[in-house]
Amino acid sequence: MDAPSTLTPESFSIFAVFMRADWVVKAVLTGLMLASLWSWTVIIDKTFRLRALNRQADAFEDQVSSGRSLEQIAAEAGDAPRHALPRLLQAAMRDWREGKAKAQLGETQIALLLQRIDRAMDSIIARESARVEEGLGTLAIVATASPFVGLFGTVWGIMHAFQSIALQKNTNLAVVAPSIAEALFATAVGLAAAIPAYIAYNKFTTDAGRFTGRLEGFADELSAAVARRLAEKV
Repeated sequence: MDAPSTLTPESFSIFAVFMRADWVVKAVLTGLMLASLWSWTVIIDKTFRLRALNRQADAFEDQVSSGRSLEQIAAEAGDAPRHALPRLLQAAMRDWREGKAKAQLGETQIALLLQRIDRAMDSIIARESARVEEGLGTLAIVATASPFVGLFGTVWGIMHAFQSIALQKNTNLAVVAPSIAEALFATAVGLAAAIPAYIAYNKFTTDAGRFTGRLEGFADELSAAVARRLAEKV
């Protein structure tokens, strides 16, 4: 980390600062850059995935509100639909058909059937919520750990800078500035990795919660629709 004999603006470029740093600071910077790349991969994936899920949900809700029969819509969704909304509809319709096949249903049997439908839909919602939230833990780790990792690199770099100053017996700014720049660069990279991850984590957590609420609302509507149909059989 010795200062070069002649300082130029290029001496403080990102590449030059990285190459002058010692192996500990280089390891910290490399780890932070990889963490940032990892978090951006998650950010891009979650952005497109949530958009696709909401777009598919809009299209399916339009089908349900079009006035067509729920049985027909459930049949058109196929045997193993990927989206949670048609899976919720199929689960409700499957139990509804079982109840419809019985000659007579009492109030107790209807209550038990509705409980079974609710449990089946809750299970689907829980699995879908876990799938939507995949990757958020990565963003949380990067957002919380990166500043501290960067700070460690800064502290290490400043310690090494003071050692260089002591060995050279020179406190000239030309000696101190490159070393301090290398040390502070670690903090800057840590913040650059943490800030986007923190913002994305909060946004996607909100979006995931909103999507889960959308599934729960759709499930409540299905449960109410099945309850009305079963009440007609009593």
